[in-house]
Amino acid sequence: MKKYRLASLTFLTISLFSVAANGQDYQTRIEQGLADPDIDVSELSIDELLERFNVPGVSIAVIRDFDIHWAKGYGIADVESGAAVNTETLFQAASISKPVNAMALLKAAEEGRFSIDEDVNNLLSSWQIPESEHTESAFVTPRMLASHTSGLGDGLGFPGYEPQIALPSLPQIFDGAEQSNVGVVRMARPPMTAYHYSGGGVTILQQLLLDTYDKPYAELLQDMVLEPIGMSSSTFQQPLPVDRDRNAARAHGISGATMGPKWHVYPELAAAGLWTTSTDLAKFAIEVQLSYQNHSNKVLTQASTSEMLSPVGVGPFAVGFSLSKRGEGWYFDHGGSNWGFQAQLTAHKVNGYGYAIMTNGFMGGQLIAELSRRIEASYAFDSLAEPVR
Repeated sequence: MKKYRLASLTFLTISLFSVAANGQDYQTRIEQGLADPDIDVSELSIDELLERFNVPGVSIAVIRDFDIHWAKGYGIADVESGAAVNTETLFQAASISKPVNAMALLKAAEEGRFSIDEDVNNLLSSWQIPESEHTESAFVTPRMLASHTSGLGDGLGFPGYEPQIALPSLPQIFDGAEQSNVGVVRMARPPMTAYHYSGGGVTILQQLLLDTYDKPYAELLQDMVLEPIGMSSSTFQQPLPVDRDRNAARAHGISGATMGPKWHVYPELAAAGLWTTSTDLAKFAIEVQLSYQNHSNKVLTQASTSEMLSPVGVGPFAVGFSLSKRGEGWYFDHGGSNWGFQAQLTAHKVNGYGYAIMTNGFMGGQLIAELSRRIEASYAFDSLAEPVR
């Protein structure tokens, strides 16, 4: 995809290191470590990092020039079976499900099903956000729910359910019913007055898509997003079907040991339900990058994609992604944390680079932080600045 390369990308040929042209040289630097006197794990190999942080396995995909530069799995997918991680190993994306849901939301708006600036209660048929003093002067919209500015105060976060447990319905989750393992989803402040992360709000968007299309959510997202982008290994099916579970990583605890069930099940699909690979997440980020520049429109128009990369005005989020400025460039990203899984997706808004990292351990966040540093240093990413507030 060199025809999409921007002139500003030429800085990628300059680094603290002599930068070679092929992915293997970059990969070797990241695998073997980059010395930093302030970071005690900076010179550990990836295998040594996995051991240090008690994370059995990790999958990495690096984006360069709007393409996957390289991808590889390291370590063990399941300490019980001893299966190795490879590029086809499925991990739970956790909250990185949210921007994938946001793309489907915007596709529905493109199709004329609704506006993302309508009163969501006028669009929902299965459940309603309860009226309160916080909604007297302003209503809640899909845009607010996707950017965590709706005024909802749940702060969810979902622990998931063991596979054999009967799952609650979405309305039962919203109302904190006995069948649910989380609290109620209720307004805590007027809309658009503050940023407050709300997994419950994104789950309301799942209900909106279900009410709009009258179709199973996993099937809907497969048709609207996953298949058009070519995310052939990905699914929102929960529980994971047996044929896909063969390639799935197991969740592991703080010590790197098993925790009983292989994984938890999440009925909150839009907020936490995606199973995917680092390669498929990279494909998703690349499609966002290209669509934003009108070079690919597999799902959304350029105008709709811009909604995913434009701050809503309160907090760091656009519709689906968190945004941050590093140097003179803008990045979009989202992290994910489920029971025994941690993941990160980061990409530059216009310069065609980024990465996806997926792990199968509770301590994966520390591993991701070090691998992110190595990738960003090796590829001369813009330095991190404070996010938009």
